[in-house]
Amino acid sequence: MDSIPTGNPVPSGDAHARLHEAFTRLRDDLSQTIVGQAALVERLLIALLADGHLLVEGAPGLAKTTAIRALASRLQADFARVQFTPDLLPADLTGTEVWRPQEGRFEFQAGPIFHPLLLADEINRAPAKVQSALLEAMGERQVTVGRHTYPLPALFLVMATQNPIEQEGTFPLPEAQLDRFLMHLKIGYPEAAAEADILRLARDRAREQMQPPAMAVERMPLEDVFRARAQVLDLHLAPALERYLIELVLASRDAARYDATLARRIAWGASPRGSIALERCARARAWLAGRDYVTPDDIRAIAPDVLRHRVLPSYEATAEGWDGDRLVKALLDVVPLP
Repeated sequence: MDSIPTGNPVPSGDAHARLHEAFTRLRDDLSQTIVGQAALVERLLIALLADGHLLVEGAPGLAKTTAIRALASRLQADFARVQFTPDLLPADLTGTEVWRPQEGRFEFQAGPIFHPLLLADEINRAPAKVQSALLEAMGERQVTVGRHTYPLPALFLVMATQNPIEQEGTFPLPEAQLDRFLMHLKIGYPEAAAEADILRLARDRAREQMQPPAMAVERMPLEDVFRARAQVLDLHLAPALERYLIELVLASRDAARYDATLARRIAWGASPRGSIALERCARARAWLAGRDYVTPDDIRAIAPDVLRHRVLPSYEATAEGWDGDRLVKALLDVVPLP
């Protein structure tokens, strides 16, 4: 099997290093605002670099909304927030054509989905017809209203949130919708030390609100985001690791080669979109770490967030307490490393 090169750190002083330093500063800055949620900060930046969308599941008050707002305030990009509710209509998201009687024509009024950064808050509270309005936008980067199709911005990132506590009045996301999300991240409560930092940060913010407005935060140009995405795609991925990545996804569809019992517990495996997402996210994680190559740890660390919503348990497995997380862990255990 091909050997996995050790590679070299990103050289200092060139354009590559300058971009990496800019993203490092962005990550550090976000970490000071979003205390105790390092995984959320990293996954949000990975989604930005991998040109995908992020579904975040966690209890209320865990800085999910704050995270996307903080990112938007540090990028030269507009931000919109949509609170998903049972009475929301697709047109409230995509926009609609308005009749202008003075001009004798219809004029399209764009909805919030046309912002580069979109927060779909509590996405599972809206019915399927509203959730499906996101399918075309997330998959094809365009919106069709009537007979006209409108392109979305070159940078388009949806961060959707789910509340796992309250299930009454919610509409579970269909598999086709879930598959559009690059990653499905589950976050928990911060540790005690982080909780103390959160209290101090809240006090500091309360004091700042009593003072004159501070100077605006320096915002990263979108050109830097696109250049960084190009560098992510240029990272070295050894053929052995590429085969390992593919084998993980193939095993989710046919685990019988490794474990017959595990195969009976998986109803559906990951689609080719899962392979693409796993590779792009592993590359982005390696780039954020300052490496010009992908390691097995990059793939294994990001695999749960990429695959947990794409690997579905059978009815028998669900009755036994298995879910996507447990299935992905089992796959990582049975598929051998290169």
